[in-house]
Amino acid sequence: MTEQITGERADLLAMLAKNRHFLRFTTRDLTDEQAGLRTTASELCLGGLIKHVTSVERGWADFIVEGPSAIGDFTQMTDEDWQKRDDEFRMLPGDTLAGVLDAYAEVARRTDELVATLPDLDVVHELPKAPWNTETHWSVRRVLMHIIAETAQHAGHADIIRESLDGAKSMG
Repeated sequence: MTEQITGERADLLAMLAKNRHFLRFTTRDLTDEQAGLRTTASELCLGGLIKHVTSVERGWADFIVEGPSAIGDFTQMTDEDWQKRDDEFRMLPGDTLAGVLDAYAEVARRTDELVATLPDLDVVHELPKAPWNTETHWSVRRVLMHIIAETAQHAGHADIIRESLDGAKSMG
């Protein structure tokens, strides 16, 4: 991105960068093993949360470019599809924290480039079929706000998991 981004796009990128920072910050100085530990009653671990946020952001960025076919129909998912989705929330054999963070950084670069270069944030796509969708269409702007909200929500989850792991906090 060679041009200076201003206005709404700059605000969207700044908010997304802030929330990404807090999510990544929860993994500072951790080993791969620690990144995969469950420290609360939840099934979540820090590495898994970042894998999930990476997958979600990648999917929504694809949606921005390609429309609903990029995400698919959640009502038609098989048990195998759901297992694959569940695996996003854990560190699997062969996963490393560095690899998870690198994948997240690559997806973030792509999303940032999209925000900077899309001709129109008002473009609307039909949402994919999913039991949790109560709306039928979202604009690119709404998708970006969803990515920001998803990242912020999971950064909060990550902060609790990290504090339960070793007392470290993202803030305070």
